[in-house]
Amino acid sequence: MRYKHVIASVALVAALVPPVSATVLLPGDLGDIARAASAIVRGTVVDVRSDWADSRRRVETIVTLQVSESLKGEMRGLVSVKVPGGVIGRYRSVTIGAPSFRPGEEVVLFLGAQAPALPYLIGLGQGVFRVQRDARSGATLVTPPALLSDPVRTLRVTRGDPSRGPMTLPQFAGKVRAALAAGSRDQRALQREGDRGTVREPDRLIKKSQ
Repeated sequence: MRYKHVIASVALVAALVPPVSATVLLPGDLGDIARAASAIVRGTVVDVRSDWADSRRRVETIVTLQVSESLKGEMRGLVSVKVPGGVIGRYRSVTIGAPSFRPGEEVVLFLGAQAPALPYLIGLGQGVFRVQRDARSGATLVTPPALLSDPVRTLRVTRGDPSRGPMTLPQFAGKVRAALAAGSRDQRALQREGDRGTVREPDRLIKKSQ
């Protein structure tokens, strides 16, 4: 009887627990993230602080970055970025896929912007690339996030996979600029197709009227 009472109590507690919402992250390739970003900046984290938001209904973390290079956009100097979740006293708010930061680390951030609000990360953790110095070579390496996908083939993330290893900073910057250039070419091609379509349509109508 005691076991039945315990099972019944657990079932009652489970029934009273509110449903938990989930965050689903769809992997995006580097080109998608670069083109979706309003700005892409590299810099050093100088401050990380959590605060209440939305009338104290949620917590967000404000990450301040000292920008050293802008790969897209015109952000300079100190840039503050909002990240969902954070810690205030003994209260911790966790958002699936949201990255954490610490002062002193160097990162590349892919940012979206909706003025007058602070910039936000494109794809949460997918919009954060960690920058480190190789102890042996002294090269600056950029490490891609685990959820970044490949636009050509389906990827299975495997520990030690060399295709997901760090890139040198020049290699990474080159990939970003190539992705942005390819996006611009595609946009111009679509624009030309649209322009030709608007020209052809009146010609067809004129011929019919004759």
